[in-house]
Amino acid sequence: MSIGPYIEIARIDHWFKNAFMVLGMVVALLFEPGLLSWSALPQLAVAVLATCLVASSNYVLNEILDAPYDGMHPVKKNRPVPAGQVSVPLAYLEWILLALSGFGLATLVNIPFTVTAVGLWVMGCLYNVRPFRTKDIAYLDVITESVNNPIRLLLGWFVLISDRLPQSSLLLSYWGLGAFFMGTKRFAELRMIGDQTKAASYRRSFAHYTEENLLTSMLFYITACAFFGGVFMVRSKVELILAVPFLAAMFAFYLRLGMKENSPVQNPERLYRERGFFAFTVLTFVLFVVLMFTEIPILYHWFRFDPPKLAPLWVIG
Repeated sequence: MSIGPYIEIARIDHWFKNAFMVLGMVVALLFEPGLLSWSALPQLAVAVLATCLVASSNYVLNEILDAPYDGMHPVKKNRPVPAGQVSVPLAYLEWILLALSGFGLATLVNIPFTVTAVGLWVMGCLYNVRPFRTKDIAYLDVITESVNNPIRLLLGWFVLISDRLPQSSLLLSYWGLGAFFMGTKRFAELRMIGDQTKAASYRRSFAHYTEENLLTSMLFYITACAFFGGVFMVRSKVELILAVPFLAAMFAFYLRLGMKENSPVQNPERLYRERGFFAFTVLTFVLFVVLMFTEIPILYHWFRFDPPKLAPLWVIG
């Protein structure tokens, strides 16, 4: 049998999702600017690789346990496991080896990072394995899958700062953002399948989903993201308020993509092909990072806040 299908079920093309670690690193540098150095790069590389291996372990488990349901999906039935291109015992061995390799690399970083990496793997088990299999439970599937967002933020944070946690408001905002992305994916999947009965045969949670209740839940998720994000901005870096219009436009852009026929948000790993959205997202992130390390004193006067006791890279005004 070819090795190609075993590489495919590890979903290396999904590794880009670990870019969500970057915010954790950036926020860590906001509070500890002295940690920015070339000597930190090897540890960062080990941390990213460890996270990618643990994530691939979860993807392999997902491919194995979802095979009977993927066979009911008009597109996913062609994946390697339901198509019979993979030996299931070997796939389980791959699942274990990827996890152990990731955990082994994680121990080279530090203990909090290792514990969090194990947490990422455990969430994959809860999401896929019976009797939990939270992916079959409406709304809980979105909530538990999107918890990987704050977990990845913590992984990025712990690479640089291992003796304390980032602000809970940021973690909750990141969770809400992930839930919005995942809810929009569910919405697009339901619209693409076009029949709730067929959709439920592919994934049980779809038996309870409609376009209306998915849209309502998406509004809840992004509102929670915005409110908790606002708390973080006010408490930590009021300059980030200037990024709010760009963030709001990015969310609206993503929702618009989710409304398209056969929407690209069903496959987030291919969103880079949406050049307009991808370019705008990169621009928004760059602006966010620049504002993180910029001080604009007049904003603190207008909003009556005390500036953070950090040395900024730039002072404007």
